[in-house]
Amino acid sequence: MAQTTTETESDSAETDTDTDVDVASEGGRDAPSFLGRLLFGSVLAYTAIDSLRNIEGQVAYAESKGVPEADRLVPFALGMLSFGSIGIVLWRVPTLAAGAVATFLAAITPTMHDFWNADEDQKANEQNHFVKNTAMLGAALIFLERAREK
Repeated sequence: MAQTTTETESDSAETDTDTDVDVASEGGRDAPSFLGRLLFGSVLAYTAIDSLRNIEGQVAYAESKGVPEADRLVPFALGMLSFGSIGIVLWRVPTLAAGAVATFLAAITPTMHDFWNADEDQKANEQNHFVKNTAMLGAALIFLERAREK
């Protein structure tokens, strides 16, 4: 069978395909992808920084939820969240960054926002945080998948 494309068309097709692969492997260089990473990572970075400013309160809250060695685990978890959120925004070590955020959310959400154990006056607030964190965990898993496509 004869090849029907010219050399120029073939080169053009390869360039388009290579560009698509580069965009996916870089987390997407297009504006919507960058904006999504910026919004997602910025909210998480703000959360981490705000929590670090009140580390004693965060440790006390974790202790009240039965977290063992909260004085060590809380700063470690917030460090993971800080690292992961910045890594996602900048798309640097994206697999590690997205994995850190996903791990943080998977561990924190059922432990700290266990609405099923909350008092009636706190149940709705904890359920709201649980649902929000679950949605963010879904986004982190999508970023993790995209990072692993490299």
